[in-house]
Amino acid sequence: MRSHSTAPATKRHPHDDAPDTSADFARLVALPRGPERDALRQEIVGAWLPMADRLAGRFRNRGESLDDLRQVAALGLVKAVDRYDPRRGTAFESYAVPTVTGEIKRHFRDHMWTLHVPRRVQDLRNRVRFARQDLAQTISGRAPTTAEIAEHAQMSEEDAAAGLEALDSFTALSLDAELPGSEDGYALRDALGGPDPALDVVIDREAVKPRIAQLPERERTILYMRFFGDMTQSRIAEQLGISQMHVSRLISRCCDRLRDQVMRDAA
Repeated sequence: MRSHSTAPATKRHPHDDAPDTSADFARLVALPRGPERDALRQEIVGAWLPMADRLAGRFRNRGESLDDLRQVAALGLVKAVDRYDPRRGTAFESYAVPTVTGEIKRHFRDHMWTLHVPRRVQDLRNRVRFARQDLAQTISGRAPTTAEIAEHAQMSEEDAAAGLEALDSFTALSLDAELPGSEDGYALRDALGGPDPALDVVIDREAVKPRIAQLPERERTILYMRFFGDMTQSRIAEQLGISQMHVSRLISRCCDRLRDQVMRDAA
C-alpha cells in the first residue's frame, strides 16, 4: 500500500509585495561591514521597494507628487532595513510598514504645511478629512455640518471646527490669486489693509487741541469752520460779516502761532 506524503503548506505573506527575506536578514546581521554586506543590503531594499511604492500610493492626491512620495517611502524603507533586528522574532513587514508610513507622514508635517500648525491640530485635520469623506458617501446634496463631522469622528464640535480650519492651512493662496466669485480680477492683495493716514491726523489734532482752546473765540470759530466744517473763506467771511482777506490773514496767523507753540511743546 502506497503511502501518500503531504507537502508542508507554504506560509503566505499578507501582501503579494512582501517577499520572504528572512534568510537574507539572518545573513545581513552576521556579515561584517564591507562590499558583500552592502550588496546584500541593497538587494533586500530592492526586494521590498514594491511594498514601499504601495504605501506611498496611499498618500496620493494630497498636494505632493507620487514620485516624491515614492522617494520618501524608499528612504523610510532603507531606515527600516538598517534598524531591523531579525533576532527579536518580529516579521520585517510588521516593522517596515509603520516605519515607512511614519516617514511619509513626517514629510507632510515638516515640508508640506505652508503655515505652522501644531501637531494636535494636524491630527484633528486628518480625522476631520476622513470623516468628511465617509459622510460624503451617505449625505448627498450638501456638505456635512460641523456637528455631524464631530459625531462621526467622535470628537467635540470645537475640535471639529479646529480641524476644518486646518484644512485651509495646508497651503496658502498667492496674494495675486483672484478671490472666489470675483469677475473683475480682484485679487487677495487688493483686500489687504494698510496704514491709515487718518491716524497721523488724530495725533496732530490731539497735540494742537490744548492750544486751540487758548485762542480767542472768533479765531477758534474761524478755524473750526474752515478745517472741521470744510467751509470756504468766502462763506466764512459772509457768515461773520468780515472781508475774505481778513479771514485769510486770521487763518494764517493762527496756524503760524499754533505751529510754533506745538513745536515748542514737543521740544
